[in-house]
Amino acid sequence: MLLTFLTFVTVSLAGKTAELPNFADLVEKNAPTIVEITTSRRVQASNPIEDEELEELLRRLNPGQTPDLNIEGIPEQRERGAVGSGFLISNDGYIITNNHVVAGADEIMVHLNDRRRFDATVIGLDEPSDLALLKVAAVDLPFVEFGNSDQIRVGDWVLAIGSPFGLEFSAAAGIVSAKGRSVPGRSNYNYMSFIQTDVAINQGNSGGPLFNLAGEVIGINSQILSSTGGSNGISFSIPSNVAMNVVEQLMSSGSVERGLLGVRMREVDYALAEIFGLDRPQGAFVDEVQPGSPAEDAGIRNEDIILQFNQHEVDYYTDLPFFVGQYRPGTAADVRLFRSGEMENLTVVLGSSPTNFVAEIEPGAVRDRSNPLGFRVGELSEETRQVAGIEGVRIAEINDGPGKDAGLRVGDVIVALDHQELTSPEDFAEIASDLPGSGFVPIRIMRGGQGTTMALELSP
Repeated sequence: MLLTFLTFVTVSLAGKTAELPNFADLVEKNAPTIVEITTSRRVQASNPIEDEELEELLRRLNPGQTPDLNIEGIPEQRERGAVGSGFLISNDGYIITNNHVVAGADEIMVHLNDRRRFDATVIGLDEPSDLALLKVAAVDLPFVEFGNSDQIRVGDWVLAIGSPFGLEFSAAAGIVSAKGRSVPGRSNYNYMSFIQTDVAINQGNSGGPLFNLAGEVIGINSQILSSTGGSNGISFSIPSNVAMNVVEQLMSSGSVERGLLGVRMREVDYALAEIFGLDRPQGAFVDEVQPGSPAEDAGIRNEDIILQFNQHEVDYYTDLPFFVGQYRPGTAADVRLFRSGEMENLTVVLGSSPTNFVAEIEPGAVRDRSNPLGFRVGELSEETRQVAGIEGVRIAEINDGPGKDAGLRVGDVIVALDHQELTSPEDFAEIASDLPGSGFVPIRIMRGGQGTTMALELSP
């Protein structure tokens, strides 16, 4: 029998009796499993005044004297820190947190509930799910138990523990306000179906656990929807069932593989349902089957409406990439679709998602901080070249610099730099080495199937 760690407080509301949970026992039991994570990145310090400007300024302040520009004590580098949350999932030091908490960090420090501190090693990062797996050199540690996130219901009580604004081990309670949420713009690939809650999640809560009343983790707090950066009553958590799949792969191989269907799709609205004979709007409308894709090989056609994927109901079109992403390349999946007024059943063998390339970058690899563009690139997979029909290189890592300032993201595909088309990292390196020392340089990218040109501002 599942042990519940809660007592209840009875209150009277308008003559009716209601029971509110008391979370004290749950917090006391699970607080030792929560960790605070601090990170630092070493970046080149910028000189706010050029030598020529400084020399002219000193001449004006000290007429008749020769300026001495040999100033000592100016640091070549400075550190920038970040704070987040995480939690122990094993007694030998494995920790889950968010990818965005630790991505790009040179040093990661984990603070345990008992005030011990450990340097953490990155086992694996997964940007599409915003999850990271860390490891500290310790044993006999307390750890959480996972629950089944599929069983959570809208209206259920939940509790978050984390370090908002750097305040250690702070707890906040609320309810599940929605399920299956997709948050536009968070990634180039929509592989997440969030649990939405009204729990007060603030900066620093990222990576912390979301508990059900039984003291089980059913979510990992990831982000908030806010115009101010603070809690506005809408927060999003990664379902535990998704997290366990990601963590299993990160622990075994350091990377995550996701399947690829190969369709461009959109929502089935009332008009499309009326046109194609559905009794109500539902499913994913196939706008275009990508040539050479697994979908084409399976017989999926343009204007099909996918209603089920491997026995998962596709109610909204955003459900489909989430379901596909839970399976690995090579999986044979059943697809049920609506075509010309009739139901069709097909079997598709999934390909390899373009995100698999990003995940396969070796965790902990030495990063080239002297890169003047501020990002690194890698090869496109053959699957991406065939399915998307493009040539170029994929952005594998973004640091501070012209690329980040221009709005580039990890996963963007660069097809041209400085008006020159490229097909490999070697092409990119050759073109980049000949860029001017200052001014604006055009860069052509593909993102989400759409092409755009951005401007990189180079500084001497």
